[in-house]
Amino acid sequence: MWLQISCDLSFDITVPTPFILMLRPQSGANQWIASEEYKIVPSVPVMEYTDIYGNLCQRLIAPRGNFTIHTAAEVRTTEYIDQAPGVHFVEIQNLPESVLTYLLPSRYCESDHFSQMATEITAGELLGYNQVRAISIWLRNTIRFEPEHSDALLSAVEINARQSGVCRDFAHLGIALCRSLSIPARMVVGYLHGLEPMDLHAWFEAYVGDRWYSFDATQAEMRGGYVSIGYGRDAADVAIYNQFGPALYPTSQTVYVKKL
Repeated sequence: MWLQISCDLSFDITVPTPFILMLRPQSGANQWIASEEYKIVPSVPVMEYTDIYGNLCQRLIAPRGNFTIHTAAEVRTTEYIDQAPGVHFVEIQNLPESVLTYLLPSRYCESDHFSQMATEITAGELLGYNQVRAISIWLRNTIRFEPEHSDALLSAVEINARQSGVCRDFAHLGIALCRSLSIPARMVVGYLHGLEPMDLHAWFEAYVGDRWYSFDATQAEMRGGYVSIGYGRDAADVAIYNQFGPALYPTSQTVYVKKL
């Protein structure tokens, strides 16, 4: 599946403000970046680096006035999302070192609070993939998806109490439940073809059967058309932008995904 993706952000900057951006997708096992465009107006010096999770990040200082960011890419992504019922749980001693950090509680995924709850949700399931699938089904059937309420960053504990949230919140609670069962889980941010309403999207991956598998409880079924931008322990690690100065929100944000 070939997709054209783009994201446009505009800010009204009152004082020169340092930014860290995470807006460049990378080629990998499930996606190939055929072409890419990245424009910043006004043009300022940019330094790019790779963070500890392997994400491409850009550092810059935005000057006073209107500041806009435009990114676009043509991407070949998978037609289908791999699903593997019955795939085994990986014992802790056999996990790769790079995966171990995704077992631990994090800022928005307090997995140490969910052991009993996760055990109840997954009762009778085979250890591994089937447990994560049961968690995803439970999330979809239990938590109300309210995409219009996306401003507040809430933790898994808060979402479980509230019983509603956006895609990011579904991912946080899913990750916390998986980790409480000693299944490594991480957050993914990117694009999804056909998402309604269209915006940047979040889902989660769980490590079972010696590899990562994708889960998205906001969708009725897993399908192709996902393009990942960043991976991390939770939303704190995969923000598409962080600014360091006066609190800023985009004056406009437009996300576009089209099948080619």
